Amino acid sequence: MNHYSERIDDVIKYIDDNFSRKISLEELAKVSNFSKYHFCRVFSSIVGMTPYSFLNRRRLNTSVEYLLNTDKTVLEISMLCGFDSASSFNQAFKKLYGSTPGDVRKDPTLISNIPLYHGNKQEETLQPSRYSESGITNNFLRRIWEMNIAIKELPDYEVAYVRHVGSYLETRKAWEVLGEWAAMNGLYPPEHSYIGISLDDASLTDEYACRYDACITIRGEHNKDFDPNIKYKTLKGGLYALYPFYDTIEKFAIAYQVVYGQWMPGSEYDPDDKPCLEFCMNNPFEDPDGKAKVNLYIPIKKKAEE
Repeated sequence: MNHYSERIDDVIKYIDDNFSRKISLEELAKVSNFSKYHFCRVFSSIVGMTPYSFLNRRRLNTSVEYLLNTDKTVLEISMLCGFDSASSFNQAFKKLYGSTPGDVRKDPTLISNIPLYHGNKQEETLQPSRYSESGITNNFLRRIWEMNIAIKELPDYEVAYVRHVGSYLETRKAWEVLGEWAAMNGLYPPEHSYIGISLDDASLTDEYACRYDACITIRGEHNKDFDPNIKYKTLKGGLYALYPFYDTIEKFAIAYQVVYGQWMPGSEYDPDDKPCLEFCMNNPFEDPDGKAKVNLYIPIKKKAEE
């Protein structure tokens, strides 16, 4: 865990040194030496909030210090703290603290505490290690802590897919279109695998813009007749960490978080710059307990020698 924590601490120091200007996600990922997609998952798992949420919190915490200890105007403070305008600053400030900057300046007691992150000391976070510290005995979380992750070498997969853009809660629409097409072409498990790919981090991307590919593996000789709903691509194989998930779908995000925040830092691997593959092993709507059985494959690579 220390190796990952040090990399995230480098990112936090970078934020502390640069929060008064615009900072891109690409910049932060470069500092961490993770790919942009996997950086977000690792950061959120360790810190307990997304990089953007943390950056915004850091800016607002500093704005309180300016409000209470200087006579700078609200506009000046908004610019010093990296906000595009006084209105965006006011909106973000009120959302977090429940009062406007002007109200807080008049009455500092409106803010009772300012949660901060100092190195490895974290307050009010949701990092996975807190679950065990608090003595929670939830069976699902315990299964993840004791996870038996296998390292697998996957081949390249040729797939046909339907892309869904919108809420990840509505991906069933893509599966219905793909399932109908697959049945017409005689593509059934176990000879063919259904694979889901979440291409965006829902915590960073607007719900309406999240991309998800519902895929099915095909043979190389498959006749790719034109169908406006169906597209084709190759999923790159390589080294993957396999975590077999079987539970209700709302817990799937927790599984992701704990694998990235608990297992990965203590392993000899880093996340590789490829999407995760979610092999769908059942139809949760037909499962007697309404549970989803998913073989979650996370792309990995050996950690570089230090």
